[in-house]
Amino acid sequence: MMRRGHWEYAERTHGKGMAVIIIAVTPDDRVLFVEQQRVPLGARTIEMPAGLVGDDHDHDTLESAARRELVEETGWEPAKVEVLLIGPTSAGMSSERIAFVRATGLRRVGDGGGVDGEDIVVHEVPRDHAPAWLMAKQDEGYELDLKLWAGLWMIERNPDGSPAG
Repeated sequence: MMRRGHWEYAERTHGKGMAVIIIAVTPDDRVLFVEQQRVPLGARTIEMPAGLVGDDHDHDTLESAARRELVEETGWEPAKVEVLLIGPTSAGMSSERIAFVRATGLRRVGDGGGVDGEDIVVHEVPRDHAPAWLMAKQDEGYELDLKLWAGLWMIERNPDGSPAG
């Protein structure tokens, strides 16, 4: 915990203070979500695949981190990754920034599940059913990462509202 005047905030000391969140849809139009236990919340969460940039890789880029995390967490490898938008995760609480990355041209290369005991469960949800599926998971007691809705929006659109493509 850091303090500047009366302001308390968290500063990420591992990695480069950057993270990526990966927006990925399989060739059969299923959105990739991950489920895992999150210690700060004391609960299981539903998120899009994500990870730190440079945590164990000195020459990491946003793109290389997105590729690596998508494969590790979901078992899907992208042909292309595109950085869409970068901004703070919680401007009043943390110095961390996150990049939304769209991954396309996916092909299955493994099972996913994460590394080092991450115990990640992969969910492949038909895109048309994703919002309802997420709300059903919330009703079951899961915590939902609010960035999910921005990610769903950016499957078909660029941050400026223009069509993806």
